[in-house]
Amino acid sequence: MREVQVAGRQQEDLPMPDRSLPGLEVRHVRELPPRLVRYGPWPSWLSTDSPVRAALESAGIDRLWAHQSVAADALAAQRHVVLTTGTASGKSLAYLLPIASAAIGASPAVPVSTGVGPADAQTAGAGTTGVGSPEPSSGVRWRRRPATSLYLAPTKALAHDQARVCAELAVPGWRVATVDGDTDRADRQWARDHAHHVLTNPDLLHASLLPNHARWASFLRSLRFVVVDESHRYRGLFGAQVAVVLRRLRRIAAHYGADPVFAVLSATTAEPEQTASALTGIAADSLLVVSDDGSPRGPVRISLASSTGGAAEDAAAELMADRVGAGQQVLTFVPSRRLAEEVARSAAQRAGPDCGEVVAYRAGYLATDRRAIERGLNDGSVRGVAATNALELGVDIAGLDTVVLCGYPGQRAAFWQQAGRAGRRGGPAEVVLIARPNPVDAYLLDHPNALFDLPVEASVLDPEAAPVLGPQLAAAAQERPLRPGDEQWFGSRTWPITARLTDLGVLRKRPDGWYWTSPNRAVDRINLRTADSRTLDIVEVPTGRVLGTVSAAEVDRVVHPGAVYLHQGDTFLCGDAEAEAGEVYVRAARPGYLTQALVDTEVAPGTSVHGRTVGSGRLAYGPAQVRSVVTGFLRRDEITGQVWDSTPLDCPEQVLATSAVTLTVATETLQTGRDGAVPLSPARLDAGLHALEHLLAGMLPAVLTSDHDDIGSHSWLEESDACGDPLADGSTGALPGRSPGGPGAGGPRIGGRGAGVIAMFDRQPGSGYAVRAYERADAWLAAAADRIAECSCDGGCPGCILTPGCGSSRPLDKPTCRRLLDTLTTPSKVSEPGQESGAEQRAGRSVTLGRNPR
Repeated sequence: MREVQVAGRQQEDLPMPDRSLPGLEVRHVRELPPRLVRYGPWPSWLSTDSPVRAALESAGIDRLWAHQSVAADALAAQRHVVLTTGTASGKSLAYLLPIASAAIGASPAVPVSTGVGPADAQTAGAGTTGVGSPEPSSGVRWRRRPATSLYLAPTKALAHDQARVCAELAVPGWRVATVDGDTDRADRQWARDHAHHVLTNPDLLHASLLPNHARWASFLRSLRFVVVDESHRYRGLFGAQVAVVLRRLRRIAAHYGADPVFAVLSATTAEPEQTASALTGIAADSLLVVSDDGSPRGPVRISLASSTGGAAEDAAAELMADRVGAGQQVLTFVPSRRLAEEVARSAAQRAGPDCGEVVAYRAGYLATDRRAIERGLNDGSVRGVAATNALELGVDIAGLDTVVLCGYPGQRAAFWQQAGRAGRRGGPAEVVLIARPNPVDAYLLDHPNALFDLPVEASVLDPEAAPVLGPQLAAAAQERPLRPGDEQWFGSRTWPITARLTDLGVLRKRPDGWYWTSPNRAVDRINLRTADSRTLDIVEVPTGRVLGTVSAAEVDRVVHPGAVYLHQGDTFLCGDAEAEAGEVYVRAARPGYLTQALVDTEVAPGTSVHGRTVGSGRLAYGPAQVRSVVTGFLRRDEITGQVWDSTPLDCPEQVLATSAVTLTVATETLQTGRDGAVPLSPARLDAGLHALEHLLAGMLPAVLTSDHDDIGSHSWLEESDACGDPLADGSTGALPGRSPGGPGAGGPRIGGRGAGVIAMFDRQPGSGYAVRAYERADAWLAAAADRIAECSCDGGCPGCILTPGCGSSRPLDKPTCRRLLDTLTTPSKVSEPGQESGAEQRAGRSVTLGRNPR
């Protein structure tokens, strides 16, 4: 767990900032005091005449920080390490020391051949000697390479940055290669055959290295280290997928006789042993956590502020331009690709051409564009960048004077990761969080301790979720047949899911294992980052220039015909998509407006798996089917945001089989006025339910490591025959691995004339957010109750129940929202006789949920 040192003084106790914050009202200030350096000894195994030691001293490194010394020693001793020191604390050096030393200092070993290949290693008793080869044995004695290592980063940018660090270290004889989708065939072959240290990403490991492991046999046979950098980014669906990929890697490495030690790195992670264990499959008690940070840090001032007029993004652009104009280098984080483009363009216009280059940086850019921006940040030619969280990662960018966060990024871990980009020269720096109009940001302005004084959130990932593990087991079977004992890699659900895959004809059972049956590649059916593995290129006409990429699932929403697409401050009008060609066509234009897609949604919650009472309502978790279709789009003025008009579209329906948490709110008492208040009509109940849905959706990131786009939501009123006990199907209130009983083991049913239902569903099946929302429901509801009680508005505002992205015509009612929430947070009374009815098993029942821009 990362400890955050704070001054603990309130705003009025602090001197005024050296520079004003234009257009902002500062609500709270915290100062992080300087951290003094602490050194550790050089490892005993690193001799004074070692080429690695000499390379470090040539680079000006003559001492190690304490945590670097501890972690390097542990890794050299073949202990798995979780290194959780802060941003810019030199974590790279901690693992590069043992990796480079092992690569250049180990003498090649010549194992004794038994005349069998690795596929027969188990039956031949080869153990971990690394005997054999992927080819049929011919009695050849295979020479083991010096120790190899594999570095995994969640982005190409970070892998390339680490390659630069390795090159600057310049250890004689140490061969380093970067391999990703941009690497040509010859360089990839050189890496396979000659590199000691290969830097890549989980996508290439999944789709290329593991399916072609025979070609990588020499590398894998000598694999001694695996580095998993920025491990906090592996959460949700992406985290679950990568967790199984790492298990596949460990299985294939064992097949070649290797047992690599893992270094798991993150500046911001909670429960480090449990999180790293879930990610790697290594037992938590086998992991050594190194968290005592010995690196120096200059003072950092963090301000929480709100815009005094206009949108948060306008205030961010103004502050960015002000700091760039003062000669500072500034990084501004924004929540979307569109805002990255808009803020960069606005800041550049305000700062003027004499202040240096101000650009956007986001996912979807081509590799050459991203590399150019990264170089510009390092050499100082780029003075300001508006970025999505693509630059939240540890790309080594020195000397950022100011970091601006346009809105809370959704998790404390992400906040500290982004804030940690400030002050990398060791001098004083500032961080400014500008609240956006949503409940979580407003909540943090009123409760700064919830940001500064609580630990970062634990990562959400479930590698045994069926939508994840099923396709991954098929990929593992194609790499090497599944056999008894493979549950040590893939967990307790290995064989039930394997049996299901066999019944479906995906796998075939033979005497020596379960085999993949198709001539096609199993990995091509899996996208690690989204539920849809297909992507399309965004192509400018008539030039043919590829501007970026978009997933097939996002085409109708992001680049539908008539949409405005933003790229590096330029606007393009979208035309038709050619799915078969894998291309979307756009033309340069400046129409004066932006577009927003309108989405109609239906949700059909299935039979609940788990449920319990909350207040006088019910909480349930289970499968759900979500149907959505883009019905049109709004045109909004690019300056004012005002809606010009709407245009209909004819797009195909998309169906999502996922999981959902549902809150069923008893409404009869409110309808009849038995709570002592004015009886409510169905129309007011619906408006209050819609408002409560907005509030709960907005507050969910306060208790989960989720972004707003991770969870979808909607609400509706149901009649009494559809609103009953979520436990009536025999489920318990306990989740797997938890004891039944307690609040979920019984209690009153919801009866009467009807109930309101709010569903929160995983946008990416298998991501695990819905089940974690079920687990964290008490804290979630309490945070929502605090927010609505503290918001001083009368009829609703963006700080409580208004959601700018919702275009539904359903009204909102804040007083009714408060009364509905009270029924969920106030302990329920014993039900009156005759009020128990129904069962919350709505399989096959769907409800139209209205229009929502996304």
